[in-house]
Amino acid sequence: MSKKQKNTETEPTPQVVEQPKVETMVMEEPKPKRNEPTYNVVNDWEIKDRRYILCGNKAPLSYSMQTRGIYWFDEENGYERELQYTQNQKTLFVDEFKGQIRPARIVFRNGVLFVPKNKVTLQKMLSLYHPLRKSVYKEVKPQVAAVNELENINLEVDALMAAREMEIDLVEAIMRVQNGSKVSKMTSKELKRDIMVFAKKNPKLLLNLMKDDNIHLRNLGIKSVEQNIITLSNDQRTFSWGSNGRKLLNVPFDEHPYSSLAAWFKTDEGMEVLQSVEKQLR
Repeated sequence: MSKKQKNTETEPTPQVVEQPKVETMVMEEPKPKRNEPTYNVVNDWEIKDRRYILCGNKAPLSYSMQTRGIYWFDEENGYERELQYTQNQKTLFVDEFKGQIRPARIVFRNGVLFVPKNKVTLQKMLSLYHPLRKSVYKEVKPQVAAVNELENINLEVDALMAAREMEIDLVEAIMRVQNGSKVSKMTSKELKRDIMVFAKKNPKLLLNLMKDDNIHLRNLGIKSVEQNIITLSNDQRTFSWGSNGRKLLNVPFDEHPYSSLAAWFKTDEGMEVLQSVEKQLR
């Protein structure tokens, strides 16, 4: 055997390693959900019909809006730019006008102005740039109105539930703020009825009154005066003991007497009087 043949037998045959194939994943565009609306948006502006109404429920036969001589501060460029609504220009900015212009009017009829989706420049004038937006007129936004209505409904439900579970002493205290001394002649069922009606008409106010620490103390002060445990002078400036006439409190000139008494009940001297008053009212 030759030397060349010997080397051939001893050298290993090189192995070919196949490289794994790498497949490129093609991402499909997500399809919109069945109930999810799709909008045609140009520069973050939603293309849709819009409706505008005059503020304060005003509904004159016609109301004309200013369409020229309007200035808007351009923060990006750092200067004010003049605006004008026209019939033939594709922009509101006067410095971008091309050729002759045909002035246009903006008129509310019976307090309402409907602007179709193809009138983009008019919509932008009314929704983004006009200085009288939100003060003289506003855009009707059904989604915002629905959110506000839902919040009001939830607030009413919370107030009604709170009123139903409220202790009768707190009911009396709150209704005394609303109805005055006639509360003393009302039965517990009448009070519960009135607090439910109050919760429905003024849910936010009821929930705020429930958090007011002075409401209960004011009620105790009024009841103590009604039962002559404590007396209030004719000028409503001085509280005294009904039994011996000893002066308890001088009311500051600019304060309500019972608000001042409720605050005084929280002091060291007032807490002793409050304990005595609560015992006599039981």
